[in-house]
Amino acid sequence: MEINIGSTERLLRIIAGVVIIGLDLYFQSWWGVIGLVPLLTGLFRFCPLYKMLGMNTCKR
Repeated sequence: MEINIGSTERLLRIIAGVVIIGLDLYFQSWWGVIGLVPLLTGLFRFCPLYKMLGMNTCKR
């Protein structure tokens, strides 16, 4: 996998994922599963949608 997410966006995705999962645990809902998407894309620094669209926010 090639890196296609920059460091600022990575941090924002990780924070958003943790917040969404935290809210899910607080409200006891299954919607927190959606929080896994930004969390995992932030941790792996790879977004499949960006790959399909030819986008890259990494400054390499």
